Amino acid sequence: MSWTYATILALLSVLLALSLSPEADSAAVPSSSGRAKNPQGPQRKIFLKEADALNFFRRRNRRGAKSQDEINVEQRLTLAADERKREFHEEKRNEFESYAEEEHDEQNERSRESTEQWREFHYDGMHPPQEYNRQSI
Repeated sequence: MSWTYATILALLSVLLALSLSPEADSAAVPSSSGRAKNPQGPQRKIFLKEADALNFFRRRNRRGAKSQDEINVEQRLTLAADERKREFHEEKRNEFESYAEEEHDEQNERSRESTEQWREFHYDGMHPPQEYNRQSI
């Protein structure tokens, strides 16, 4: 039974230490005093007055008409994004075309070398070396 008394005594000492520490006051919810109604510091930047908030939502609701400046800015942004996309795709297309051309050139070179090797191997020395030893008709 002595361990239960030791446990209770330890819990009470921890509770007493927590209640006397200065950090405990900062974690508590403040009472509704004048400080809560007049926020200071970062809270002043976050929260608006009720009238300002209502005017904000009245001014720009979902169906609110945009000004011509806003429309122009959105169009410029869209055109700039389209231009970037077009340039990106053009660059990719040019890269692919150059890759395909190099691949085609390499294939032609391999084919030419293979043909030369075939001709050299099959040349019998009897006829003049023409392409594939064809006889002209």
